[in-house]
Amino acid sequence: MGGVLYQVYIRSFADSNGDGIGDLPGIAAHLDYLTELGVDTLWLSPVHPSPNVDWGYDVADYRAVHPDYGMLDDLDTLIAAAGARSIDVWLDLVPNHTSDRHPWFGDRPEYYVWSEGIPNDWTSIFTGKTAWQYDQTRRQYYLHQFAPEQPDLDWWNASVRNEFDDILRFWFNRGVQGFRIDVAHGLIKDRRLRDGVRYMRERPEVHEIYRRWQEIAGEYIPKPTLMGETYVTLDKLFAYYAHLDLAQNFPFLRAEFDVDELRPIVETTMSRLSKGREPVWFGSNHDHSRMATRWAGGDERKHKAALFLLLTLPGYAILYQGDELGLEDGHVPADRILDLADPPRDPERTPFPWTRSGEEWRNPWLPAADTSRNAADSTILPYTRELIAQRKELGGGYRTLDSAPGIWAYARGDKTCVLNMTGTTARHDGHVLEPWQGVVL
Repeated sequence: MGGVLYQVYIRSFADSNGDGIGDLPGIAAHLDYLTELGVDTLWLSPVHPSPNVDWGYDVADYRAVHPDYGMLDDLDTLIAAAGARSIDVWLDLVPNHTSDRHPWFGDRPEYYVWSEGIPNDWTSIFTGKTAWQYDQTRRQYYLHQFAPEQPDLDWWNASVRNEFDDILRFWFNRGVQGFRIDVAHGLIKDRRLRDGVRYMRERPEVHEIYRRWQEIAGEYIPKPTLMGETYVTLDKLFAYYAHLDLAQNFPFLRAEFDVDELRPIVETTMSRLSKGREPVWFGSNHDHSRMATRWAGGDERKHKAALFLLLTLPGYAILYQGDELGLEDGHVPADRILDLADPPRDPERTPFPWTRSGEEWRNPWLPAADTSRNAADSTILPYTRELIAQRKELGGGYRTLDSAPGIWAYARGDKTCVLNMTGTTARHDGHVLEPWQGVVL
């Protein structure tokens, strides 16, 4: 049975030195919190040096730690301390692009995708304009799927593949037990640079990269895990399980919190996964509005229902920091917005409140305005802990059971999970369910 992953957005989790930025020692100081929560894996947002055009997703050095977060020794210490608590540490790997300040961009320009002119209609996800940027030094255009400061790597180049072979081994040798692979569906571009987004992303040749990475992971015991950020439609998701251990299910994340929307996604996923493969469920992350806001609208009962579903479905569940508290998106005034995406992603990245006073954050990098839901006195946190403990007792498999409209019932081994996804009292098999209540029978 899959485990519970806990995603930490490092800058906003815990600040150990009072500079307003979360760091690795801050995470290490709160490992007991994660142990008591019951998580199996700690997934860290990018730890590497970065100019922070895209807040760590523009990497300037894949083998080092951002000075805002500490030193390489701090990461080694965290990995060892987490391992002593039976918690694996996974890193965020960003292989689609680098920062334009990465030494490769100047020293190894052949590592990137270039063209004499603007060759096609590809557009940047961030700007909505052409994805080609003119470079004065080379007098050519380079590709950037995201910001102009994030040039895309050329994965047809054997040297790029060799570089990342070495990067994987570097971190596996330091005890990292897995990677979440950023833009896992977008590494390979059409060699002919033809028009159409289908030639920019989701190319079938990408699977060869992951086959190769699995061979590297297989050199280690226990074998590290490879999880893709697979931002694709549901029908295309399953191809990524050929050479990735896990593929993130974004159709689930993006659906409304409604049984008629979510249940078909779950049923299709469970029916199409190959034997031995596990699904991945999540309702929040650093790029999307928190599920307490987007799914629950601030309603504590509804958020508990979302947690019940997330933590009783089979496979892996990802909790984004604060999901266990019912933490909502933060308010970030227009003059404090730092993110370049449209809409900005700052609201889901605001600091984690450890106390009601919020005094643990002094002059934080983003506002920590609302601390009413915090780790010290949360009424949702004990419920989340109970769910995580209870999920370990559920049997394998998944089977939808007959139920009334608005009720989702499913078998997990010899247990039955029943969730009332309505705002009114309901009944199932003789049991009364309060609005948004989930029970294991």
